[in-house]
Amino acid sequence: MRFATIRTSAGTTAARLDGDTLVPLDSPDVGELLASGGLTSAPATVGAAPVPAAGADFAQVTTHPSKVICVGLNYRTHIIETGRELPEYPTLFAKFAETLMGPNDDLVIPAVSERVDWEAELGVVIGTAVHRAGTAEAAAAIAGYTITNDVSMRDFQRRTLQWDAGKIFEHTTPAGPYLVTPDEVGDATDLEIGCSVDGETKQLARTSDLLFKPADIVAYVSQAITLNPGDLLLTGTTGGVGDARKPPEYLKPGQVVRTWIEGLGECVNHCVAEPPA
Repeated sequence: MRFATIRTSAGTTAARLDGDTLVPLDSPDVGELLASGGLTSAPATVGAAPVPAAGADFAQVTTHPSKVICVGLNYRTHIIETGRELPEYPTLFAKFAETLMGPNDDLVIPAVSERVDWEAELGVVIGTAVHRAGTAEAAAAIAGYTITNDVSMRDFQRRTLQWDAGKIFEHTTPAGPYLVTPDEVGDATDLEIGCSVDGETKQLARTSDLLFKPADIVAYVSQAITLNPGDLLLTGTTGGVGDARKPPEYLKPGQVVRTWIEGLGECVNHCVAEPPA
């Protein structure tokens, strides 16, 4: 099954994909849908017309997660290109709900950064509260998977040993278009993942290259804090980021970033300059 959060004249609404149309549900977004009892519990909104998926205005799949937890250095190819050894434990950092954006929204290139980089990532959406979980319980708590791009301001990221400064810029993390339930994509164990800029492929890998798998990440994070329905986890990026290229490459206004994952769809974001203050 596939679910999305779409924008309408009345605000955002969760929606279920039926064929080529999105059926609005009685919940403002997918996160609230999960928190209210699960993906199959909400009825269709009375009087709301189905929306053609091809013309839908997609918001980020979960609009107000209580937590956005990210993993760094998780694809073997990316770890190798950074010159690091394989980590024993997941490297974690946090984002905030304000960093998220719709899968087709314009990506505003911050005026204060000259090193804006792409990072295609598999996103994991939590469906049920989970704390101090084992791997099996963690896997059962995953509602589904989505596409994300952890767009990073490398100049801010490299200023200190802590990465967050380059990761928390507002409205810079596409997330969507759909939450796809695990049964549809084989628990995302071996899906193609990629990113292109202006049609040129920059990243291409498979999720089977992940060092720490989604259930491992959920279980590990849950040792420290409860993960709630609608929370979003970014599982790390693969090799091919702009910062590791020789010479380095960074995003500029006018470019188009496409992020895709097999079976999940794609995010397409046009880069635009930040308006003058």
